[in-house]
Amino acid sequence: MNKIVPISLLFFLLGTVSLFAQAKEETVLVTKDTTKLQEIDPLTPAKAAFYSAILPGLGQAYNKKYWKIPLVYGAIGTSLYFYIDNNKKYHQYRDEYKRRLEGYSPESGDFDFLSDDRLIAGQKFYQRNRDLSALFVVGFYVLNIIDANVDAALIQFNVNERLSLRPEIYPSDVTFKPNVGLTFNYNF
Repeated sequence: MNKIVPISLLFFLLGTVSLFAQAKEETVLVTKDTTKLQEIDPLTPAKAAFYSAILPGLGQAYNKKYWKIPLVYGAIGTSLYFYIDNNKKYHQYRDEYKRRLEGYSPESGDFDFLSDDRLIAGQKFYQRNRDLSALFVVGFYVLNIIDANVDAALIQFNVNERLSLRPEIYPSDVTFKPNVGLTFNYNF
């Protein structure tokens, strides 16, 4: 009997220890509300357009589309380069033509083999290209502003898996040929 008491005492102690070990707090898992709507700031597109108007590419940085900044500066810079180059050549042809009208003989240079008609044609050519290059500079500048505005407006749209658009192929009831359709699903 003496051996039974220590063994029963041992089982009693182990039982109470394991009883206390199981008395943990229960954790409750809470799921996140993924359907919560994000707040929309109606001034975000205007800010992005304003920033791009101040400094080209700044609106793209505001929208965190950093990869577009080199494209903006590349387009505007290339157009500006051609504007400066065509303007320089236009002035060279114009100055040589004015010199000939004043009675000076052609300088030894690039234009002594050209007639007056060719100098006038060269002036018109480079003037037209200069004006087109200026139009491209302004066009890319405006396109930069429009891109920043549209990108800031579209970034606020909530597109998740509840909204889907997928093609569907189904057989025709009459001819049994496959028809192609497009389904638009929205889950509430």
